[in-house]
Amino acid sequence: MAVDRISLGVQEGEIYGLLGANGAGKTTTMRMVLGLIYPDDGSITYGGKAYGADVQRLVGYLPEERGLYPKVKVSEQIIYLAKLRGMNGAEADKNLRYWMKKFEAEEYYDKRIEELSKGNQQKMGFIAAVVHRPEILILDEAFSGLDPVNVELLKLAVKELRDQGASILFSTHRMEHVEELCRNITILDRSKTVLQGDIREIKNRFPREQILLKTSSPVEGLDQIQGVTSVEGTPDQYLLKISDEAAAPLVLTEAIRQSDVRHFEVKEPTLNQIFIRSVGERHE
Repeated sequence: MAVDRISLGVQEGEIYGLLGANGAGKTTTMRMVLGLIYPDDGSITYGGKAYGADVQRLVGYLPEERGLYPKVKVSEQIIYLAKLRGMNGAEADKNLRYWMKKFEAEEYYDKRIEELSKGNQQKMGFIAAVVHRPEILILDEAFSGLDPVNVELLKLAVKELRDQGASILFSTHRMEHVEELCRNITILDRSKTVLQGDIREIKNRFPREQILLKTSSPVEGLDQIQGVTSVEGTPDQYLLKISDEAAAPLVLTEAIRQSDVRHFEVKEPTLNQIFIRSVGERHE
């Protein structure tokens, strides 16, 4: 069974995170959204409509396995792909040039894909997915293999599309990107939904298990405080792991007694920690 009774909704102007380990069912879900495979049960609708040729033109897809033809010029194939989605050639060319300028890649207009670096090939794949102005955008590992500068360029592009009202389904293994871009998520494990909802609300369900403490001078005996399970760091910066949030005021009191406190934070769990806990517990 590839997917078992998944239910989710992506609103207009939203980036929705679809997460899961390898084999969890993410790609199958995306292929169903794209109309490439059909569910045995249940339904998928797009603004209340069933999938069809009119909906297909509204969808853009950037697969994890990039699929542009290596020996064809960038401009020729991206304009051709836009035409397949119902866009006329002049408008497609205008949009292509717009995105190439955004990505500082105008020099590749007449280049063949095989002449480009992998990072620039990936940017061209993104442009191919969005050149026809899709209302629904499926991004599978959109930032993999990109250097930090190009990751930021693509993030800005994704946010721009969101702000223009696109509904974006976003899948990645990089949890920090999900935390930055998404409001709602679904975590899949072995074909089933294990966690779903607003990231802020999800984080509030999980205990805070770390304290970041910065002081002007060393603080002794932090590891002896009840509820503190470990202490790491330098003489003026400490990362404490706690088993109970009640330890936090005790740590702060002791730090103030011994030194000037420059920073004190009971850290919320990261999405990466939540993911490992949610999926890991099911594998035990």
